[in-house]
Amino acid sequence: MENHLLTIDESVRYVNDKYRKNVSRENISYLIKYGQLRRHIINGNSFLRIEDLENYYSQLENNKIQWKSQVGEDLNWELSFDNVKEYERTKHVHRLHPYKGKFIPQLVEYFLDDHLNGSKKEVFFHRGDIVIDPFCGSGTTLVQANELGINAIGVDISEFNTLISNMKVEKHDIDKLSQETLKITQQLQNAFSNSIWKDFDTELTNSISEFNKEFFPTPDILYRVRRGEIDLASYSHAKVNEIGKISKIIQQKYFINLHEKNPNNSFINKWFTPPVKSEIIFLLNQINSVKNEDAKNILRLILSRTARSCRATTHSDLATLIEPVLEPYYCHKHNKICKPLFSLSYWWDFYSKDTIKRLLEFDGLRTKTHQICITGDSREIDLNKSLSSLDKALQTLLSEKKAKGIFTSPPYVGMIDYHEQHAYAYEMFNIPRRDSEEIGPQSKGKGLAARNEYVKGISTVLINMMNYLVNDCEIFIVANDSFNIYPQIAKLSGLKIIEEFKRPVLNRTEKDKSSYSEKIFRMKRDD
Repeated sequence: MENHLLTIDESVRYVNDKYRKNVSRENISYLIKYGQLRRHIINGNSFLRIEDLENYYSQLENNKIQWKSQVGEDLNWELSFDNVKEYERTKHVHRLHPYKGKFIPQLVEYFLDDHLNGSKKEVFFHRGDIVIDPFCGSGTTLVQANELGINAIGVDISEFNTLISNMKVEKHDIDKLSQETLKITQQLQNAFSNSIWKDFDTELTNSISEFNKEFFPTPDILYRVRRGEIDLASYSHAKVNEIGKISKIIQQKYFINLHEKNPNNSFINKWFTPPVKSEIIFLLNQINSVKNEDAKNILRLILSRTARSCRATTHSDLATLIEPVLEPYYCHKHNKICKPLFSLSYWWDFYSKDTIKRLLEFDGLRTKTHQICITGDSREIDLNKSLSSLDKALQTLLSEKKAKGIFTSPPYVGMIDYHEQHAYAYEMFNIPRRDSEEIGPQSKGKGLAARNEYVKGISTVLINMMNYLVNDCEIFIVANDSFNIYPQIAKLSGLKIIEEFKRPVLNRTEKDKSSYSEKIFRMKRDD
């Protein structure tokens, strides 16, 4: 067998040469950790079988064939960006705050960058142009427009989305922000250093760690499951019951009651453990006392990002909450017993440092252009009037030359309630919600009435935006048009679809990893 073994470094070179990949040692180590590749130890050194490498990466190569058979032969695989590493998809400020339903920055670059190498033949936008995103979301179009030297105007119905977008593209006093984060972090640690919850959490964490070493050793447990030696469902259920008994004993030791009823059924009371809720309230008070408004807004984003990660739910249900989880549970993401968080201190510190690092990184890339997101309804907003009080220079540019086009991804009909995904932030910061003004929310479903209302809403937005576009404008809309309604939307908007790009959507965060595609519609005026 040794003739078929490679070291980790040899495995990296072998895969990169044979499959024209760009994998690293970290990629291989990740596959070993999660049981995708089995490590063989000889004389203290790690080896992998060539056959295992070939089986794994050959299966990946079959993805294109499988995807085309399931979603159609007309896929543009270049737009899958399957060769883009995770850190590039979430580069600099793009990961400043989680946001469900956003597109990756490389998709924006493909259509906006006039110097992009590759098979793209036409150039749609140039440096100095203005692009509009009437469904701005978390600001991906604005950020990439800045990086590419293009001015951009975003509009979003959600005030919190506007905050996320503007904090990404605005210039910040990093020194001031660093001082404030350090001060608040120290205050947080001092305030809760002697908490009984800390002692409880430490003992429970240690007990779960020892339990996992014995009953869920990684990656051996995964190999045994794959070989059919263990029925994971029954095995994990039994082990959750065992660790639950241990947890109850520790709770009694510290007089902890995790299931206290609270008459105030607010989001924070429901979805956070008692000590995390106390820490959130403490941080809110500290942030509200900050005098510098810009620093205060960034701190709010850090707290929101922290709170999202610390909700009392399973790791695999962070994107879509199901029921609060207050006891240890089997984690399908990490393949072991995990528990809810009883302190947010670690994540507050981590996200504070990460935010500053990402803002600094983007500062080194930003161009001298204008970007802003405006809170408003794109169906009726007057961009010139709004910009006159928010960004006079950008308003002048828009008046003088108009925008070259639109690059946007509207809500997909009946898929997401955009306000609800950040319910904790609206509650913490007392931000008014405008759920009823969302276009195509999940709460209205995907029935005929909802689709008709959606068509009317999107076309009304496009008609309004046409007032700010040059005659020979370029409009790009990213949409999962499963109901084939965008031809109707284009017609109602006085537009024509002149090109469609169908892309496979890889690296999805949802549990459902089935084959999935979306279209990018290129539209122009139908004169």
